[in-house]
Amino acid sequence: MSTAKIHPLAFVESGARLADGVEVGPFAYVGAHVVLGEGCVIHHHATVEGATELGPSCEVFPYAAIGTKTQDLKYTGGQPGLKVGARNVFREYSTVHGGTKDGELTVLGDDNVILAYSHIAHDCIVGHRLIMSSQAALAGSCRVGDFVNIAWGTGVHQFCRIGSYAMVGAMSKVVQDVPPFMIADGNPSLIRGYNKVGLGRNGFGEEAMGRIRAAYKTIYRSGLNRTQALAALAADPSAESDETKALLEFIRSSERGICSGPAD
Repeated sequence: MSTAKIHPLAFVESGARLADGVEVGPFAYVGAHVVLGEGCVIHHHATVEGATELGPSCEVFPYAAIGTKTQDLKYTGGQPGLKVGARNVFREYSTVHGGTKDGELTVLGDDNVILAYSHIAHDCIVGHRLIMSSQAALAGSCRVGDFVNIAWGTGVHQFCRIGSYAMVGAMSKVVQDVPPFMIADGNPSLIRGYNKVGLGRNGFGEEAMGRIRAAYKTIYRSGLNRTQALAALAADPSAESDETKALLEFIRSSERGICSGPAD
């Protein structure tokens, strides 16, 4: 028997599955197809609905709406859903929508922090340890890597990608892909440098940061066009390093193109 603690004024639909240690506050709503992992906390007036699964120790703050129906006008029914990993935090009034097509998912990994009034739209795939500041938004089908920071008021265009360890500055408009390890800022966003502070905080040593700095200069400061810059990176002795491989793979696989630098 589950040891979930459900406030008498909460509304938990029949069929919802609540693991041990789940807490549901007053006036919260948990839908019939929801699965809540061990230790999740759903605060008062929060909503978790749709075919949504939250991993262990997630926390949903008041007035957040998690797993609600996609806003995509291509939705034709069925049961798309939302799958969330462990220890995610959804602050007040944040919204995360399920997928659009039957059986498809919006996906979040572990340890993401989604601050107040932020929005993650249908069919997005988010990695681990995203910090998404207030009033930021990911449009549909965006892809976000690990250890990314998205600052206040940023808007990310549908189908854009943000690579791991990247940072996007406040009030930015992202309309092309942001490569890993880079800082993007502005409207439209341009690459302003590499994310030295973020990389240091996440354990990158001097050698790794040196390779990233050199790659940044090759891509954005050398005067080479994109094809020439990628060829130069691929021919460099650092090409077998994890950092250079990640950059090359990300840029080569871009469908929208990558953000330009200020001098491009």
